[in-house]
Order: sequence, then C-alpha cells, then structure tokens
Amino acid sequence: MTETFHGTDDHGYYATFTGRNGRFVVLRLHSHGFVSVDLQSCAGDDATQVDDLLNALEEKMKVLLHGKIKRSKRLPALLRGEEVDRYWPTADGRLVEYDIDKAVYEQDSPYQNIKILHSRQFGNILILNGDVNLAESDLPYTRAIMGSGKEDYAGKEILILGGGDGGILCEAVKLKPKMITMVEISFTFCLVIDGCKKHMRKTCGDVLDNLKGDCYEVLVEDCVPVLKKFANEGKTFDYVINDLTAVPISTAPEEDSTWEFLRLILDLSIRVLKPSGKYFTQGNCVNLTEALCLYEEQLGRLCCPVEFSKEVVCVPSYMELYPFGKTERQG
Repeated sequence: MTETFHGTDDHGYYATFTGRNGRFVVLRLHSHGFVSVDLQSCAGDDATQVDDLLNALEEKMKVLLHGKIKRSKRLPALLRGEEVDRYWPTADGRLVEYDIDKAVYEQDSPYQNIKILHSRQFGNILILNGDVNLAESDLPYTRAIMGSGKEDYAGKEILILGGGDGGILCEAVKLKPKMITMVEISFTFCLVIDGCKKHMRKTCGDVLDNLKGDCYEVLVEDCVPVLKKFANEGKTFDYVINDLTAVPISTAPEEDSTWEFLRLILDLSIRVLKPSGKYFTQGNCVNLTEALCLYEEQLGRLCCPVEFSKEVVCVPSYMELYPFGKTERQG
C-alpha cells in the first residue's frame, strides 16, 4: 500500500492510501475535530471485504483517538459510472438515489434532454433536463393540479398548457368535458409524446395515440402566440391548467427570464378565463418558501384582482411535498 500525508496550513491534515487492488482511501482530519474517510473501490470488488476493511478502520480510529469519538456515521456507497444514472436531485438540492434499473427512452431536442427511466418502485419516470417530471406512480400530482376531485368538468371548456406526458389530458377526458384544448411546444412535444405513448401508458392511456379526439384537440405549437390569439379573439375557458413549468427556484424575479415567462403565462391565462373560471398550476418543493412567496406576490400584478388558494400533496416519485395553486378572479 502506498501512503501519502499532507498538511493544509492550519486547516488540519489529510492522507491518501492506494492499494494494489485499486482501492483508494482519503483520510481527512479537520482542525475542528471532524474526521472523514472516503474509500473508492472498483466494480466487482468483494463487498464483504470492503465492509470488513471499514469496520477494521473504524476500530483502529477509536484506538488512535483514545476513545474520544463522540459519534460516527457510515453512509451508503455511491455507485458512479453506472450505465444508468440513479441519482437525481430534489428541487431544494438534496440528492436522492432512485431504484432505477434501466433506461427505456432517451432523445434530445433543441429545448430539452428527454429521458424515461424505469424504477422498480415508481414505474417509468419521465425526466426532462435532469428534472424528475412525472412517474407512472404520480396520479396524486395529476389529481391535485386538476383540483383534487372537487371540480365539475362535465360540459366545460378546458385549456391545458404543457402536459406533454398526457396524464392531465387522460384524466380530464374521463370527466366528460365539452372540449379540451391542449397546447405544447412543437418539436419537444413530438419527442415527449413519442416516448410517453410507448412507455408511460399507465399515465396517458391511449389519448396520445391521436392529436384529436371526440372531446379534445392537441395543438403542437408555442403556447404564447396561441394564448394571445385566444385573448384577442375573446375566446375563454372554464378551466386553464398550467403544467408548463414549476415555480422557478431563483428568488430574483427581475433577473431570471423564467419568472418573466411565468408572469406572461399567468397574465394571458387570466385573460382567457371566463369570469367564473379557475386557473390551476403546480408550485415547487414546499422547502422553497421564499420562491413560493414570490410567486404569490406576482398574483398581485395581474390584469385584474384574483383570489389564491393552495393544497399541499405528496408526489410519490418526487419524495417531497409539493403545493398546487388555484387562482380565481375576484368578484
């Protein structure tokens, strides 16, 4: 074994140990008393041997530090370089290891990287630009963004913005509306729809097999010009469901173009709502309190006064609580 020791100018010491079998250990002693040990081993290494080595190392440290260890914690191994990435971050920056065992679909568009990965627990998961979007297990998300069963969609006009996975469209069709208009970004949507109609049928059913049905039509084009056209023509809807994007993580609305886009969609959506209409949208992780408060502030800048309420739901594949908002015209 090769050993190397280094000092860090009043910040403690660290040492590296390299074994002939490819194992590599970094031992770091911080000046405030914290000790970290990182062990890297190669694929195919005997897991029992590695575990025995860590046990022996822990006992050795107890002896060397004269029993002064207050507490110790061993973390599960991170598996790097795997064929399928199983690590994905939550909205508030925590790293989650999913039980993903295979990739079933991947495409790149000018706007997004599109993946569908299989989880043993959550089924197939749609991931857009590294963000867990929706899994086959996530019916609670779809129900929440539609009002959690408290709304009567029968005979109503519905506008869906985004929703390329087909989940909202599939559930809305079952409720016997008069007409559903769904608008998505053209090129990206074609790739998302192609993946979801093949690999996420538990979510979308058969509604993505055709872009037009008895009570729905999918417009494959940019939603902003479509919304402006509807507003200019005076076309209105009983419900607008915005599934385009979550509330931005950034807390600097004046500097983030995503906030500008969100405000534009909000304002146009309210303009195409009937006086008694309702606007539903997703929020973001409940831990992002500042960003969620900023979203509510944007509601005071719309073309007319509105009332806002929200519901917090646990979305299975997100592994976090998620708020969903309902906005209505006042009066």
